[in-house]
Amino acid sequence: MTEYFSEQSDVILLDIEGTTTPVEYVFGVLFPFAQANVEAFLQKHHDWSSVEADLKLLRLEYEADLAKGISIPEWNYNSTTGVVPYIRYLIEIDRKSTGLKSLQGKIWEQGYRDGTLRSQIFSDVKPAFERWTRAGKQLFIFSSGSVLAQQLLFQHTEEGDLTGFLSGYFDTQTGAKKEPDSYRKITQTIGVLPQKILFISDVTAELRAALSAGMQTLFSFRPGNHSSESEGFEVVKTFDLVS
Repeated sequence: MTEYFSEQSDVILLDIEGTTTPVEYVFGVLFPFAQANVEAFLQKHHDWSSVEADLKLLRLEYEADLAKGISIPEWNYNSTTGVVPYIRYLIEIDRKSTGLKSLQGKIWEQGYRDGTLRSQIFSDVKPAFERWTRAGKQLFIFSSGSVLAQQLLFQHTEEGDLTGFLSGYFDTQTGAKKEPDSYRKITQTIGVLPQKILFISDVTAELRAALSAGMQTLFSFRPGNHSSESEGFEVVKTFDLVS
């Protein structure tokens, strides 16, 4: 296998699903947990201001879907849990919705705190984090999951708390992961030249966006990923090969 030397990068920006964490953990554990617990969570915490903010975003999304003629589950505005069918629908189609992702993070927090959830990461992730930070690199995460969800995932891994290795997190509030402007915003926030940032993801559309913004890129090819087609991007199968 080819070793990728990242001496030219001061920052490594990482996707989560299919890059640091198995796809199956997200689709087989996290999403079902949110679907199963959303109703009870809303019954108990619907009056939290942060939850109300999530629901406001979801209502705007719901009304936009209706306006487009999309076939969606009905939202009963007269019930505290009337939104649950719509939320479960959004989870099922894996929509990159800011309101949904924010709400899911709060639901997962409950599971992480009581030990029901313990996040899975690939075996090479912790050693790579240690190696990269020893080399003076800053590590950041860019995921469609909320910043809270990202922090929880890396805090409660089977390998322990990895948040100490991470310098920051970006989610859909920065922008869509397939849009070059999102990566330009990340570059401005971090405060380094884009060519000094290496972005690793298993989604080629994200890599194209990052490349358009001037970043270095690597395609993550992990067991269980949705696609093995790198579309010409350099491939890495393990972080052990990223020096």
